[in-house]
Amino acid sequence: MRIVFMGTPDFSVPVLQALVDAGHDVVAVYSQPPRPAGRGKKERASPVQQRAEQLGLTVRHPVSLKSDAAQADFAALRADVAVVVAYGLILPQAVLDAPTHGCLNIHASLLPRWRGAAPIHRAIMAGDAQTGICIMQMEAGLDTGPVLLREATPITPDDTTGTLHDRLSTMGARLIVEALAALADLRQSPQPDDGVTYAAKIDKAEARVDWTRPAADIDAHIRGLSPAPGAWCDIGGERVKLLGSAVVDATGEPGQVLGDGLTIACGNGAVRITRLQRAGKTPMDADRALHAFDPGPFVQ
Repeated sequence: MRIVFMGTPDFSVPVLQALVDAGHDVVAVYSQPPRPAGRGKKERASPVQQRAEQLGLTVRHPVSLKSDAAQADFAALRADVAVVVAYGLILPQAVLDAPTHGCLNIHASLLPRWRGAAPIHRAIMAGDAQTGICIMQMEAGLDTGPVLLREATPITPDDTTGTLHDRLSTMGARLIVEALAALADLRQSPQPDDGVTYAAKIDKAEARVDWTRPAADIDAHIRGLSPAPGAWCDIGGERVKLLGSAVVDATGEPGQVLGDGLTIACGNGAVRITRLQRAGKTPMDADRALHAFDPGPFVQ
């Protein structure tokens, strides 16, 4: 098939690679424009652009697709289908309609649960038992289109957004290849009206841990925000990111450091911090971190 690929972050890269490996003709890659990054604030191309250039593919990065010129350029590609995954721009109706088979989106949730920007974070933070990938026919609404293919995966007690991100990215790459191979035979299943939830973009203001909450909620909060932006608290007067945790059977006053290691009492139960990152330092296992600083009797 003649495919236009539209994606930007690391999550999208395995999908692009899978399409090329499957023998599809990727006639253009759309990605967000290069942006300042790193300490020097030099412009850095997106992960998708970097991989596309390595593959010798044509890359476009318009700041908008709303203009007649941008839409005409897209239509001139005469694509059979556009594959969209974490692109970052709203697609106008003219773009959605341009490819022969429209635009297919790879969405990292079991729609209609967790429509929106941060479905992986929100699924873990909510304590969901499972999530998955949906291949969706795009329409004008926010992740409202009919689903062509879906597959679930359990969310384990050890999963973080980082581990689940990688698993779902690989799953999405496999499923889109399967969907394109069987496109003529796939049935469009409209999303039900019941069970709709929205995965709002993560706000850094919600990252601070509230130790009065139940341990299961705090554990999900920590794992759902790991590795970025990272849940945090004050330990010994120092702001520390908490990147890994587990629920343990212990009690105490909320925020109290219990026993050996870094087990912290919550409003109900306790969590053991397994991985953390001090300001200006690299992430490390909590046991190693404890050799470098004293958390004191309470964290905040």
